[in-house]
Amino acid sequence: MQATDTTWSQTEKQIARTAFNNAYQRELDYLIKTVREQSSSLTEIDDVWRLHDFLSARRHEIDGKYDYRYSVLVFVLASLVREGWLQLSELEGLAVDKLAKITALTRM
Repeated sequence: MQATDTTWSQTEKQIARTAFNNAYQRELDYLIKTVREQSSSLTEIDDVWRLHDFLSARRHEIDGKYDYRYSVLVFVLASLVREGWLQLSELEGLAVDKLAKITALTRM
């Protein structure tokens, strides 16, 4: 079975959505904390432009990363676990085959 052929039960969809949203909120909270820290030390216009560039890059990265299409969700969840925004324990209740794929992908 290909990841794009994976079907999701209603329960799995709820588990995945909650985990996905939690990871997204964690990453946004961290970004806000980082921006607060960086903005407190702005002294020159070049500092402002660097912050702008940082935010633009992060927005592009985050917008591309958080893709909730079921055809790619196994890969997205594995990436979030690998990056530390999500714990495998938050995905308990997903089918064994999905958890196995996610676990394997976190090791890549």
